[in-house]
Amino acid sequence: MESSSKGLLTQVTQFWNLLDDLADSNPESYEKFIQQQLKEGKQLCAAPEPQLCLQTRILKPKEKILFINLCQWKKIPAPQSATHPVPLCVGRPEDMSETSDVYTVIDVAYHPDVLQAAEKDQVKKDQLIQMAMKCIEEKLQFTLSNSYHVTKFRIKGSVHRMKQNLMGIQTDSTYLREKMRKELTLEQIRSSTVSNSDQFPQLLLPKDEVSSKTRCLIEEISSTEIEVEMKRPAYELKIVADQNEKPLKIELKVELPGINSVSHCDLSVSEDDLLIEVCEYRLHLNLPESVDTEMTTAKFIKEKATLIVTMPLV
Repeated sequence: MESSSKGLLTQVTQFWNLLDDLADSNPESYEKFIQQQLKEGKQLCAAPEPQLCLQTRILKPKEKILFINLCQWKKIPAPQSATHPVPLCVGRPEDMSETSDVYTVIDVAYHPDVLQAAEKDQVKKDQLIQMAMKCIEEKLQFTLSNSYHVTKFRIKGSVHRMKQNLMGIQTDSTYLREKMRKELTLEQIRSSTVSNSDQFPQLLLPKDEVSSKTRCLIEEISSTEIEVEMKRPAYELKIVADQNEKPLKIELKVELPGINSVSHCDLSVSEDDLLIEVCEYRLHLNLPESVDTEMTTAKFIKEKATLIVTMPLV
């Protein structure tokens, strides 16, 4: 097993070295390769979207109105089968107020396929709602009312707040990146940040709380690794316009002192945000304009330890 891991490490190291050489010798081929990786990584950087909102009550430790935003998020793994745990992610509770009314909002995310299947089946929808409430009780030590109703609006609070809440609790991946480079193949490297479930604890509903026909388990996604403090690198973001002042593209320059190889860079770009993770550095930005991810290019200048990302506007 140890010799196999060493052999795989050698292969992966050779790949990163070849990629560095490609960036120097054939920039056009390098940019095409990066574009493909950005396209495949789009799902990893996709933001959660609101699906429906529930209203219930927190009974303990302090009675209060509770709104639960059920969201769909491609970054949440889909269950492997009907008998496997259903992964979900629970955000931090946030207290809000309107005039004199004070209430709590909690965001919960499932994979889109899970919620779409539940839209067609009221039993499944009720079950997912009960799972979300059960997980909230277990994680936050709340006691919730058994009654609830679906509101007429899809989300309580702003979409921007919800995205920041859920995306802000994701685990820093320094440990995972090192593990991937040492132990996994290239294809696994592309998908392991989504499919790796070893890091996630499971919360299982007792058998008597769900029917035998619709029995479903639950898996809460949260960090079990020691969190590493990540630095926010210096960067410059600007919109480039043509002679008629029509915006054409977004250019991002990120300074990464101490980084000397493109192999250290993990970059994902979606239409409206960007994520860069490089060793001790982490930069997540909401983009001011929608960009064309398929035409986005990235180049690392080793002499200046600078990553340049060019993103044409849609």
